[in-house]
Formats: sequence, C-alpha cells, structure tokens
Amino acid sequence: MKGLYKRGKVYWIAIRDKGKLCRESTETTSREDAEHFLTSRRKQIRDGEIIEAKKRKNNRFAELAKDYLKWAERQKSYRDKRLLVKQLVERFGNLKVRDLNTKTIEQWQSERLKRNKPATANRKLTVLKHMINKGTDWEMATEETLKQVRKVKLLKENNTRLRFLTVEECQTLIDYCASHLKPIVTVALHTGMRLSEILNLKWEQVDLKHGFILLDTTKNGERREIPIDNTLIKMFNNMPRGFESKYVFAGKDGDPYKSVKRSFSTALKKAEIRDFRFHDLRHTFASHLVMAGVDITSVKELLGHKSLSMTMRYSHLSPSHKRKAVNKLDEVLKNTQKETPVHNFSSQFRSNPDFSSISPYAPVAQMDRATVS
Repeated sequence: MKGLYKRGKVYWIAIRDKGKLCRESTETTSREDAEHFLTSRRKQIRDGEIIEAKKRKNNRFAELAKDYLKWAERQKSYRDKRLLVKQLVERFGNLKVRDLNTKTIEQWQSERLKRNKPATANRKLTVLKHMINKGTDWEMATEETLKQVRKVKLLKENNTRLRFLTVEECQTLIDYCASHLKPIVTVALHTGMRLSEILNLKWEQVDLKHGFILLDTTKNGERREIPIDNTLIKMFNNMPRGFESKYVFAGKDGDPYKSVKRSFSTALKKAEIRDFRFHDLRHTFASHLVMAGVDITSVKELLGHKSLSMTMRYSHLSPSHKRKAVNKLDEVLKNTQKETPVHNFSSQFRSNPDFSSISPYAPVAQMDRATVS
C-alpha cells in the first residue's frame, strides 16, 4: 500500500498535506491496523482536517523544553527555572512527550530522593507539570499525558530545619566576607530579603530619605516596603554609585552579580560556620526579631509571608517574651493574694519533698525536671 512503510517492526505513514510531506508513526506492528490508520488520515485531509496538531504531539521532551524556556523568559524566576528545565531534559530529553506517564515520573522521583531533599524534588516536579500543561495548550502534549503527570503527588517536605546565626557568628561572617560580598550579607541580615531580591536591587528602589526599600514584585507577587535601619542607611550612603549601572550590587560591567555562591562558601569556611546556606540569613533576621520580643504579625509583614502559618515556625524562639507575659500574670496574682489568698504556693512546695530545693522563682523547666524525678 503506497505511503506505508516500516521502521523496525512498527509501521509508519508518509502522506502529503497541502503539498507538504508528513511522516507519522502508526504505533502498531499490525499491517491491517496500519492500513486503517493511513486510510483515516487520508480521509481527514480530504475533509479539510489539519493533522499538523496530531503530528506535533509526537514531539520529544527536549523540543517542548526549548519552546517552554523561550516562553519562560518573561518570568522573574527564569534564571532558576532554566536550571531546573536543563536537569529535566537530561533525564527526559530523548523521550517523546506522550510517553511520559505516572510510573515513569514516580520512578524518577525515587531516584531524585537519593540526591535531593523532598523540597528540591518537588520544585522540579512542579516545573515538569507546568511544562506538560503548557505543552497541552500548545498541542505538543495530549490530554492523556497531562492526566498521567497530574497523578504524581508532591513529596512531603520537612520544613522543621531552622538554622540561624548568633550575634557573634553574624559579625564573624561579615568580617570574613570579600569586599563585594560584605554589603550583600549585611543587607540580608538587616532586612531578611531573599538573595534574588538583593542581587536585583536597583538604586531607584532605595529611598534613603524616608528609610525604606521598595520591592515592586516579590516572590508572592505582592508589593513590599522594607524599612532600613541606620546601619544600612550609613552603608548605602558610603557605597560608590557608578553612573554606568542602575543596580546596587553590580560588577565592573554594570550588570548585577549572577551568583555569590563561591564567595559566600569561602566566607563560611573561613568563619568556621557549617551547615549554613545564604537563605538562612533570612532565618537569622526573623529569629533575632522574635527573640527580641517583636510580635509574629510584624515579623510576617517584614518577611513578606502570605500567611501567618509560614511565620509561626519562629514562634518558639521567644521564651523570654513569653516569660515576661507570665511574670505579669504572677504580679496580678500576687496582688490578688494580698487581698484574698487563693492559693498557698509556698505551702505546696514545703509539703512536697521533691520541690524542697526549688526556688519559688525557678524557671518552669526546672520545676518540670523535679516533677519527673
């Protein structure tokens, strides 16, 4: 039958649509089914149907990735997304988009967990799902493929890690930072800004007169005003401001620094600080605010969190703040007891031998240890 041929054991068709020769796999080893496939395609062309869309759904993943990255250039997260897409292409590049299914992706997920943390694997999966979603819009992927990919669930993340520096460690780290890195780390410690926000900061966003930094578009898509303290105002005033660059932190070519990973790693090594990432400077900023007694709602606004639940991870760091509240209650109770005794705490301590060595003003933790013993 003219227009029908084999590639290995699978039958393919060669057919002309509007004068253009198109080749397409029938995805079958049966000649009878292949002939039926070819007949159907010819009828579609005679009826004026366009089969280009069906042919495009035979694209390889690498082709979809190329189109996706071109589209993603408009996004603020393009630089990070480009790296994630590159890693996905290394794994799925030679596969046809339609061959992606739940099993294939879940197996890849398991492989990732040997090298990446759940959060990292989830970011890659999220990008993969979005690629297939866009591919469906562009008719480069089928609805069935999209359905299969959507079945893959995100991994449960462990967000309990909260690494932050002491005041002494902060100063040591700054002392060991290279000249170009020192002001970047200082801004991170004094504002809690993300690295991408700092590296892309422009002078027009820094209002030294009114004392704030304006971020027009943040990670959560909202406008944010960040107050700056006297340390930053003095630092910004003393920084050279070249006319060739609009960025606060730029190289000799006037372009913003693309990365400080190497110089930051060197500073950490010299300062003998281990298990620490640049993003942990943001945790350090928030942690010290909470320990200083700043309320969680204010910390949430300063960090630019969408929900209070994201900020509550720092709430356990304010024992002194909570102790002040308890002491206020203690004062109220003492004043009440002078008028009308309600509880005789001292007699309770004397009657219980386990509490004989504990001061009435002992921390709650000390009392707990005595109770357990």
